[in-house]
Amino acid sequence: MNSSKNRKILVIEDEATLQRALNEVLSKEGYEVVSALDGLKGLELVQRENPDLILLDIILPKMDGFEVLKKIKENGEISKIPIIILTNLSDVNDIQKALDLGATTYLVKADFHIEDVLKKIEKVLSI
Repeated sequence: MNSSKNRKILVIEDEATLQRALNEVLSKEGYEVVSALDGLKGLELVQRENPDLILLDIILPKMDGFEVLKKIKENGEISKIPIIILTNLSDVNDIQKALDLGATTYLVKADFHIEDVLKKIEKVLSI
């Protein structure tokens, strides 16, 4: 699929195994992948790399995903980057908070397979 060519995705995920799996699958699909294991580094990379899409966990060391999301959406230059939340938090209030802060969509880790994430990414990037 050509839509993935030259598209950069930033994965901000502290679970190293999941991060590696996502990086591998996304790279195979032709995406350029940049990764961070904590929120602070993730925010730095957003500003430096200007990705086409961000996969963001909520429970992160140094700065949680809600704070990362808030800071991205407050920064005019990077505020338009679509953000897919990928987390274990399945509480309705957490989901609503993320969406209110500007997340594009929300996936609960327990409910998805990597193929589902790929489909979501393709859908979001095709809008």
